[in-house]
Amino acid sequence: MAASGPLVSFGTILSSVAKQLGLEQRLVELRIQQQWPALVGEPIGSHTWPTQIRFHKLYLLVENSVWLQQLTFLKPALLAKLNAEAGSELLTDIVLRVGEIPSQKPEPAPTTPAHQKTGASDKELAEFASHASAIQDPGIRQRFREVISNYPSPPPPPEEDPSHVP
Repeated sequence: MAASGPLVSFGTILSSVAKQLGLEQRLVELRIQQQWPALVGEPIGSHTWPTQIRFHKLYLLVENSVWLQQLTFLKPALLAKLNAEAGSELLTDIVLRVGEIPSQKPEPAPTTPAHQKTGASDKELAEFASHASAIQDPGIRQRFREVISNYPSPPPPPEEDPSHVP
């Protein structure tokens, strides 16, 4: 058996490929956006938003001119913190602009209103049971049953008007 070289982590390989393809900056941009409130703290995180990184500059939207003025003084500290997170001297400047901050709250999953839930027919229940019995994992099988039991039945087909002749 031939000896192989040292093991290289998948993350290291992906970083290398991203750098070769010129995607490193975009990946850092996305990571900063995802972790923005945690990186800069709550007061700054809720009144600012990193829009993009271009030419080693982070373009940052701020809620109003008061925040713009305050962050002007905090630029060196923010640059140091963000470069430490990036793991390199990726950013050389922060460009501040006043603008509308996008909502950072995840949208809630759509729920079915209680008045739309209808009971499943015996035929549907039998079909659901046959599908559930094919699932080997008990946890997944139970979750499948829960989801199916909350799923509304399709509405009945509209009744035809007997006075309407095509």
